[in-house]
Amino acid sequence: MQSTFPGFSANSMCIAPAAAIAGFLSCIEQCLVTRNLKLSVCLHAGLIKSAFNRHTLLGNRLVELYSKFRSLRCAESAFHDLPFKNHQSYNIMLAAYCRAGRIDLAHQLFDRLPDQHLVSYNTMILSLARQGFHRQALDLFRRMLKHFVVMDEFTVVSVCAACTGLCFLKSLRQLHASVIVSGLEFNLIMSNVMIDSYGKCGDVDSSQHVFDQMERRDVVTWTSLVAAYTSARRLQEARAVFFSMPERNTVSWTSLISGYEQNKEEEAALELFEQMMAKGFVPNPFTVVSVLSACASLGFTERGRQVHGFIFRRCIGLDTFNVFVSNALIDMYAKCGNMVSAASLFHWMPKHDIVSWNSIITGYAQNGHGKQSLDVFEKMVTEGVRPNHVTFLGVLSACSHAGFVSEGCRILCLMEKEYGVCPRDEHFAAFIDALGRKCQIKEAMDFIECLSCEFVPASVATWGALLGACRVHGNLEIAKRAAESLFMLDPKNGARYTLLSNVYAAAGLWDDARRIKVLMKEKGLKKDPGYSWLELRNGKHMFVARDTSHYETEDIYRLLATLVDHIKDERVIVVE
Repeated sequence: MQSTFPGFSANSMCIAPAAAIAGFLSCIEQCLVTRNLKLSVCLHAGLIKSAFNRHTLLGNRLVELYSKFRSLRCAESAFHDLPFKNHQSYNIMLAAYCRAGRIDLAHQLFDRLPDQHLVSYNTMILSLARQGFHRQALDLFRRMLKHFVVMDEFTVVSVCAACTGLCFLKSLRQLHASVIVSGLEFNLIMSNVMIDSYGKCGDVDSSQHVFDQMERRDVVTWTSLVAAYTSARRLQEARAVFFSMPERNTVSWTSLISGYEQNKEEEAALELFEQMMAKGFVPNPFTVVSVLSACASLGFTERGRQVHGFIFRRCIGLDTFNVFVSNALIDMYAKCGNMVSAASLFHWMPKHDIVSWNSIITGYAQNGHGKQSLDVFEKMVTEGVRPNHVTFLGVLSACSHAGFVSEGCRILCLMEKEYGVCPRDEHFAAFIDALGRKCQIKEAMDFIECLSCEFVPASVATWGALLGACRVHGNLEIAKRAAESLFMLDPKNGARYTLLSNVYAAAGLWDDARRIKVLMKEKGLKKDPGYSWLELRNGKHMFVARDTSHYETEDIYRLLATLVDHIKDERVIVVE
């Protein structure tokens, strides 16, 4: 072992036990730092050879080491070699089972514990919550209370995580009441977690109540309350809390920025980001991802490019650990229509996750590059990456935009058969859209009826795709049937009435078109006007049909008329 672990040789096994134990512990730490499983197995062999594998402290550390590598078989071997197991031995093995997703084995071991005390319960509950087994965590907590085991702050934090994961507000309130009844003092950590949990479960008023009861607060307390208000879409109150903070940091700024971005207030999010930068705070990867998402939603290519430059200069999130920053950049460029930059970033990344693949596939699809989207999908499958429902939605959209109906049909059939992904409404709608774009309206109608025969009821998405196709290609009979179904499924959506009215108008049935408009007015329905915008010199210019509010309206309409004339001329040339 001389070459592998400097300063520790095979002769160490002949020295005093205390020194040998210290040496082995040092070697285990080295294995943890280097994350080298092969090295760990060699060390384990050395421990067995010297009989130190039976030492409780070393055995515990070895089990923990294998647990970090998710090598369950090796962890079990090291655990079973221990003749004298203590509570820590069992707790480490419990955590190893939970980390590997073997909840059945974890429960079996827990039930065999000679003494199920608080630390064992905490270990099990925390491990279950961290691995996403929230219901099992809550069940175990209830079992703990039935056995009169008194909770502590670690229990509360873990159970809060389980309640949040399930969005079980009632269970969270019961936990809160149990803590008060038990006489357990709410310390800073517990209060912060409770504020955060109430916010994520949609009860911001309880978050505020916990906040008001606190005698001591830190920046985490204030940030948690800001996040609670943004989650409840109460942005003005979130802003008021934020600017009342005695001290702010990057995390608190990020919480407010991401809250505005997630609530579709992208321009306000960008303004807050500029304020943050002006005050000298350095953004973290989570900040720039929110900002890039805002740029993507607004189509602000130049602003997004500036953020990209800042990320590159500051090296924010450019390591493989923060691959999601690169994913956000790809998504931003794709949504802004710059697939050259998106593809360049994708190929530059040293490692791709499923989000990376989905972003580039969907980007190509949305920008009309159907063949490239399908090529990337084939490459993804070849590299052994398993597609999910988002992947297939992007691929089916690519087939729709490119007119690849046969390929779309093939992929829809393969989703569940080969990849175990059950098609959803949006997948069926994408395929119906593909049929509609190829003027196969009757085939689209037959497909919906076929779904109904297989006990898959047609949805708003599928009927909406069919009605949209009817508007383009003018199939009045099927349009009426699709609209009637939509009026039943989505009666308060004015856009459906407008779409049917346009179908009637295109067919020259003006009385029917007016009748739908009157019906829409009687029901008090409105369709939000469609608009487009462009970014020029970091400014946003919005355009709505028949709008005259822009300060350069006359020049805009004059240029628009010139463009229309050019298009007409081009059509004449093409026909000739």
